[in-house]
Amino acid sequence: MSVFVEFHLIQNFAPSNLNRDDTGAPKEAVFGGYRRARVSSQCFKRAIRLNAEFPVANQGVRTKKLLELLREQLQTRHGRDAEDIDQRIESALSAAGLKLKDGIKTEYLLFLGQQEIDGFAALVNEHWDALAAPAGGEKKSKKDAKSSAPAEVVKQAKEILNGGKALDVALFGRMLADMPEVNQDAACQVAHAISTHRVEREFDYFTAVDDKGGAEETGAGMIGQVEFNSATFYRYAVVDPSKLISNLQGDRELALSGLQALVQAVARAIPTGKQNTFAAHNPPSFIGIAIRHASPLNLANAFEKPVQARNGEALTRPSVSALAGYESQLSAVYGDSRDAWAYLDLSGAWPEGKGTHLTSLNAMAEWVVSQVGSRLEQ
Repeated sequence: MSVFVEFHLIQNFAPSNLNRDDTGAPKEAVFGGYRRARVSSQCFKRAIRLNAEFPVANQGVRTKKLLELLREQLQTRHGRDAEDIDQRIESALSAAGLKLKDGIKTEYLLFLGQQEIDGFAALVNEHWDALAAPAGGEKKSKKDAKSSAPAEVVKQAKEILNGGKALDVALFGRMLADMPEVNQDAACQVAHAISTHRVEREFDYFTAVDDKGGAEETGAGMIGQVEFNSATFYRYAVVDPSKLISNLQGDRELALSGLQALVQAVARAIPTGKQNTFAAHNPPSFIGIAIRHASPLNLANAFEKPVQARNGEALTRPSVSALAGYESQLSAVYGDSRDAWAYLDLSGAWPEGKGTHLTSLNAMAEWVVSQVGSRLEQ
């Protein structure tokens, strides 16, 4: 049975520049014919990953510095320390189809589970002598190095790249262009966050004073400007629990514990851009989680017509109200009688009786696990 877990958040940020474009300005988008503030899905996915309390063994690492990580493990955990330790590591990686650029970093960012990294270190340690370079041997290409590696090393190296039961890799997926067999389709899709209202960009003109400037030195030591905005965002994400279990090699309990941690991480995720300047640590005013069966429903079109604050009302209230109204319209046509809602609302605008009212993130995380667990058993 198809089950989808949707996250719907309304989050108001104070003046900030959470996610910049190539000019340093806050990212934007035109939606419904009006300019909106925007925070990219990639930005929020990183913030979620940094906030998720996944077990260390079930975490992923995004890096080009795989050589350094393996060298450190071989030295500290396995007691290996030789002049050609890097060459042995490179040979093992080549056996799996991974190439180091200039013998230092991988050609592109890799998203690997900690178990995969541990597996490569164990592979090098196990086949230490077989991976040693022959005396006077020349540096080989990736193809030649792979073909010359012992068959058992090649076989094991390929088996290592299975996702490593890393929850963030399983949730957000990965793609290696020249190794499609190790790709993972994401179990979690994250939308770009957009403001529920029209937004204008603003500028902060600043000056910095030279603390050691003499009395005769007038004016600022430095001047400049920073662009920023302030906006109430609609955030949306959806998880396919069955796909998550598949990506985790059938580990149902790990998938459920990952969902529990994800609820907390999504709610607490705040991008780090320009936070030393703005300190916009503003949690969501509304968190709604829907369990869908027919298909996922992104509710961004609730804000195709920008909301407006009236009579001194905060923007969060009409945003939550518009979200609830549009959800009722959409679910009446595209919903399923088995769908369920739970919500945490600080705005006071979500209609009573529309779902289960919860008052803590812990309760919401437990609700999600209970709902998904019972539905997967049906």
